[in-house]
Amino acid sequence: MQIDFENYSISPIQEKDAWRLCDFVVSNSERLKAYFPQTLQQNLTPTLAQLFVAKKVKEFITKKEFLFTIKENTNRTIIGLVYVKELQKIKHQGELAYCIGYQYEGKGIITKSIQKLIPWCFDEVELQTLQIIVHHDNLASKRIADKIGFVWKRTLPKEHTTGNGEVVDMQLYELHNPKTQV
Repeated sequence: MQIDFENYSISPIQEKDAWRLCDFVVSNSERLKAYFPQTLQQNLTPTLAQLFVAKKVKEFITKKEFLFTIKENTNRTIIGLVYVKELQKIKHQGELAYCIGYQYEGKGIITKSIQKLIPWCFDEVELQTLQIIVHHDNLASKRIADKIGFVWKRTLPKEHTTGNGEVVDMQLYELHNPKTQV
């Protein structure tokens, strides 16, 4: 599966992505340390990235968690990631988490990527509710959630531990599958 738009593509993580993922993480370490500290720590070297990618490929195959890369088509560089995670099969619910490289911020790439993946989440994974959880200071992610049609639900107290150990409140946004709404 590959979804193309403009000069970018979204595809499931693959074994051959390890080196590119390491490059992406290292070059964006300052951006990732607060809200993607585990992804950062697990991809700081090519060897760590190979282990991480192998695990994520297996999780994708077993439908435990889905990690997608966003690549620039010209040079196949990874420029962003989108996770479909925290899958609760009984509730048919999952969370979207995403990040983009600093050079690509503000270009609408994450918004378009999420818009392209939502139908897949509803149709292929059979989710009924998608969630986005963001820090109140992350105005860009809040705009993405609003633009796509996610609705703010509530504040989640002490929901996330940042890379420096700070426990912070997060904001919960949800989008329901229109096909399952009565």
